[in-house]
Amino acid sequence: MTLLFRQLFLCSLVSALGLVSILPYSNSANAAVGGCPIPALSRFQRHKVVRGETLESIAQRYNLIPTTIIGMNPALQNGGIAAVGSVLQIPPYNGIVVEVPRGETWRQVAAQYKVRADILFEVNGCQPDPRIVFVPGVNWSPNGVVTKSPLPTDAGTLNRTSLSGYPLAQVATVGLAYGWQINPATGEVFFHSGVDLLAPVGTNVLAIAPGTVAFASDQGSYGKLVIINHSGGLQSRYAQLDSIKVTVGQQVKKGDLLGTVGTTGKPSSTQPHLHFEVRSSSSLGWVAEDPKGYLKK
Repeated sequence: MTLLFRQLFLCSLVSALGLVSILPYSNSANAAVGGCPIPALSRFQRHKVVRGETLESIAQRYNLIPTTIIGMNPALQNGGIAAVGSVLQIPPYNGIVVEVPRGETWRQVAAQYKVRADILFEVNGCQPDPRIVFVPGVNWSPNGVVTKSPLPTDAGTLNRTSLSGYPLAQVATVGLAYGWQINPATGEVFFHSGVDLLAPVGTNVLAIAPGTVAFASDQGSYGKLVIINHSGGLQSRYAQLDSIKVTVGQQVKKGDLLGTVGTTGKPSSTQPHLHFEVRSSSSLGWVAEDPKGYLKK
């Protein structure tokens, strides 16, 4: 089955049956793995076309490009129009739905479509072995040739390199680095969205820069988690804490106490540590960045 035919077939199923009915193991597809966003395939909407609407106006309403909507709705793919009363499938952002061949890894799929593997992984809810995935930032094409669409950041051209600091009083040994890693507990390959800084339970955890506390509570595999939003469209996350010392909405300065190191949630390193992340605001939400460039003592 060619790439184009597979895409048309999948889009036909999406349009005729709805996403949940075509996804194998749909219960797991509808729920994100702890700490990950809800899978894109569970966030599709249905839009009923009303008089006066055009494909362009509908796309603009959902912040999409028209070819994205065409790709998700086979009735539009042969020069069809968005007829009044028809129902269109609307994805959460620009991209395509593809079938993953058995045995293919996230990195192979990402390489094929020239997208970041970690973004593809998180957009699909961090599922270890999905058969049908949403590939963001790729445009549908009638000849089967895929092209990239930009994934603009909400922060525009703001200087993201201004964020720097260290979340502990002393520089710590890295227990597990950012990127694709082997989980020491399970032996499975997974994407590690932050860095694990080894430190004893009870060690003070500090804000790396000024900002506003956006979250301070328990969150799935993150355990006790503090999230701080910073200027420039950046965010820092402090996870697996033993205690939390701040509240949502609180303004913090660089070096302020946020909590203490713990072992809550589902730590990926066997030794006590702080799981630390830096994320940037984008059209796909908060996307993980390598914290290495931001950690300065």
